[in-house]
Amino acid sequence: MTDLADLYPGFTSHWVSTDVGKVFARAGGEGPPVVLIHGYPQTGAMWHRIAPELARTHRVVVVDLRGYGWSSAPEGDGGVETYSKRAMGADIVRVMEELGHVRFAVVGHDRGARVAYRLALDHPGRVERLALIDIVPTLAMWDEINAAKAMKTYHWMFLAQPRPMPERLIGGDPVAYLNHTIASWTAAKSLEAFDPRALAHYRASFNNPDRIHAACEDYRAGATTDLAQDRADAEAGRTIACPVLVVWGTAGIPAAGEDALSVWRRTFAPQAEGHAIAGGHFLPEENPDATLAALKAFLEP
Repeated sequence: MTDLADLYPGFTSHWVSTDVGKVFARAGGEGPPVVLIHGYPQTGAMWHRIAPELARTHRVVVVDLRGYGWSSAPEGDGGVETYSKRAMGADIVRVMEELGHVRFAVVGHDRGARVAYRLALDHPGRVERLALIDIVPTLAMWDEINAAKAMKTYHWMFLAQPRPMPERLIGGDPVAYLNHTIASWTAAKSLEAFDPRALAHYRASFNNPDRIHAACEDYRAGATTDLAQDRADAEAGRTIACPVLVVWGTAGIPAAGEDALSVWRRTFAPQAEGHAIAGGHFLPEENPDATLAALKAFLEP
C-alpha cells in the first residue's frame, strides 16, 4: 500500500508496539490532544476532510485500529478478546501515551465510536471529551433488533458468523463487497461522497485476507464479548463521566429507530448532547463542513 496518496501532508507517522503487533498513527497540529478513530470498513484515511482543519487548534492523532489500514492484523480468537473493543481501547491508550498524552479527547465513527465509548467507560481518567458519530450502544443494537433493523444492519449477523464462512464469501470479491457496503450506507446510495484517493486506501486495506478476517473478528466480538461487557456495565449502573457529543446522519444507520440522543441518555451517557446532521452514515465524508462545525464547537467550548 506504499503507492497510496498521502492524505495527511505535514502529519508525522508512528508505529506503536502493542502486545499483538503495531498500531499505525498519524499526528499533526498543536494544542489540546484529540484522537480520531475510524470505523468499518474504512481506515484512518476517512478523516482526511476533518483532521487537517482540527489540527489548526489541536494536536490531532489519527489511528488505524488493529486489523485495519496499516496496523497489524493479528489472528483472531473467535471474538473472545483479540478484537474486543476493550482491547482496541487499550491500543488507543498505548498510542496516546507513546505520543505523550495522558488525557485526551476522543472522536469515533462506527466501530471506532464503539472503541471510543468502551475506552471512556474503562478508563474514565483518560478521556476529556467524547464525540460519537452515527451509532447507538452495542447493547441497544442487539436488544432492540427487529425486522427493519435486521435488514439495515444485516452485516452485524453476517460478519459474526463462525469462521470461515463470511471470510470466504467476502474474499471472492472483496472490493465489490466494500463498494456495495459503503455506497449502501450513504444518503445518495452511491460512492460519490468519497474522494477516490480515500477509496483507494479502503480498497487496498480490505483486499487482504488477514484484514477481512480481522473485520469479521471485530463483529464476532461485537456479538459476544462487547455485548457482555456493555450489559455488565448497564446492570452495574456505570455511565460515562466526561462530556459527550452524539451526532448522527438524517439518513444514517440509527436514524430509523429511536432518537439516538435519547438512547445514549438512557444508557451510558445521561449528560449527552447532540443533534442530527444531514447525510448518511459517513458524515465526515458526506457532510464534512457540518461535522467539523459540530466537533469544533464541542472540542472548544
